[in-house]
Amino acid sequence: MSGDAPARVSRPSRFVALREHRWSTIERIALIAVMAIVMGALFVTTYSLALGDPVPHRIDAAVIGNPAMHARTVGAVEGVTDDNLVFRRYASVSSALHAIDLQHVYAALDLTSARPALYVASAAGASVARVLEQISAVDPQVRVVDTHPLEKHDPSGVDIFYLMLVATVVGFIAVFQVLANAGSLSPRGWVAFVVALALGGSLVFTLVDGPLLGRLALPVAETWGILALQLLAVASFARLMTVLVGRWAILPTWLFFVVLGNSASGGAVAPPLLPRPFAIVSQWLPSGATVTALRNAVYFHAYQQAHPLAVLAAWAVVLLAAMITAMQRRERKVAS
Repeated sequence: MSGDAPARVSRPSRFVALREHRWSTIERIALIAVMAIVMGALFVTTYSLALGDPVPHRIDAAVIGNPAMHARTVGAVEGVTDDNLVFRRYASVSSALHAIDLQHVYAALDLTSARPALYVASAAGASVARVLEQISAVDPQVRVVDTHPLEKHDPSGVDIFYLMLVATVVGFIAVFQVLANAGSLSPRGWVAFVVALALGGSLVFTLVDGPLLGRLALPVAETWGILALQLLAVASFARLMTVLVGRWAILPTWLFFVVLGNSASGGAVAPPLLPRPFAIVSQWLPSGATVTALRNAVYFHAYQQAHPLAVLAAWAVVLLAAMITAMQRRERKVAS
């Protein structure tokens, strides 16, 4: 048995053998084509499942009054959400509306007025508001009031999603292009580039979508800071992956930020209408945190939340630190 041990130790693993395999041009082309198709298939799958047919899963809502005395109205409202409304009792309309301001609930049903009223906030989730507004066809007696309407130039509420998306795409494309055309940058040079890209790119995107095009009433400083953190996180992640996995860095970057991050962000479809796995991770990923922070900055400016900003800042700082550490370790390894 002892004579067999060296043979087992020296035998290369399949991964090492694959990595050291000399690929022909045809093999490389075929592998790249296959990987591109697989990544595209994953993109189609996640976007179709998450965004293609959004259905309510859990929508938090406030109720004022006694639901038992208005069973027909409550049943009609619950019916348009396939019984996925989760009501919380509030003592007054003002307290329920304040809960909408804080985004603790997506809607409030007032049963104390002569005509029942359903308060929604399309800015908190246009897709959720559209589902709830179907009550007008089911029970015309229920009055629908939008407490936080969307901007007239953005009736579908997707401009914020586009801002996050452009920051994401520019973040990793710029890194890969610099690596391909100016890859001799030192670790310090890469840090300077990533930070400059984050600050410069985010400022341009803010000014274009805000003051220049007039699409959204963007608070410039706050929007700039949020987009800068997203761009910094994406660019740092992309550069980190180039150090860890080399030429295939596009794969984990695409999977994390495009396939998972964008589909679960809540930008195109609000979290209550996403499948449970996507809804659970939505606000813990940088893309989801960016969308929420931007939405708060534009439509709930007096009620900006700490959670999305903290999540986004943590991702940006941790990924930047990991990028720096990985580059320094590789530099020391090459020097030795």
